[in-house]
Amino acid sequence: MNMFISSLMFIALFAVSMAHFIWALGRTWPIRNEKLLAQTVVGFKDIERMPPRLASLAVSIATIAAAVYGLALADHDSGGLWLNLGGIALGLVFLARGVVGYTSWWAGITPEPNFRLNDRRVYSPLCILLALGFFALVWLRFV
Repeated sequence: MNMFISSLMFIALFAVSMAHFIWALGRTWPIRNEKLLAQTVVGFKDIERMPPRLASLAVSIATIAAAVYGLALADHDSGGLWLNLGGIALGLVFLARGVVGYTSWWAGITPEPNFRLNDRRVYSPLCILLALGFFALVWLRFV
């Protein structure tokens, strides 16, 4: 069961990582122009351009690292306490991002309609599911 959970998490995080890597290269895939892409995936008020490419590269690296970490958590015999604590920390980070997406404070910071729709339907639920996945993987290491 732990390999199934970690594999699903890896697929999701790998996809997110590759999208950010493509944006770090200056591409606007899957949207036709930079302004619309920024409004859809960043969502800040009056945004016209994507954040710096280095920021997209950092997110790409962080998400692929989280993906690999999830795979490491699937191994019951490695890592010990520190691997478990890292899994809990990653779970808390994803949970915080997922929950904040449903707050009025976040809606005020990110009012772009395309982002609001995607955040409530895709981004926040995915983060909450990833958080639950990290928590489950840590729990399964003890069972």
